[in-house]
Amino acid sequence: MPFEPINPPQFPTPIAPYSAGAKAGNVVYVSGVLALGEGGVVLHVGDAAAQTRAVLEVIKTTLEAAGATMADVAMNHIFLKDLADYAAFNAVYAEYFPGAKPARYCIKTELVKPDCLVEMASVAHL
Repeated sequence: MPFEPINPPQFPTPIAPYSAGAKAGNVVYVSGVLALGEGGVVLHVGDAAAQTRAVLEVIKTTLEAAGATMADVAMNHIFLKDLADYAAFNAVYAEYFPGAKPARYCIKTELVKPDCLVEMASVAHL
């Protein structure tokens, strides 16, 4: 099945060869999102809650560009650099998913840039 790349024009140039998202049929896949600005500069260094909010805003914008909403998200893949940030992440996450919660998993791992604390990828169904 062919897919449609989703690359909202307001996003900075990606730091690697990928699309922000891809729409295949009624499924939208959002790439792993880090809190990065123009030129790959890490945003909100040292603040897991602010990085989480930045990541979720990018996911929301990508979904909207594909005709989806946060309510359409069925699965989230969460990566934290430090599990000490789990509570801060969850507090912001709950704001973006106030009703029924999507399936998810969360792992502790190193991320692409040392100052990145949070990465997340999502799958939504239209």
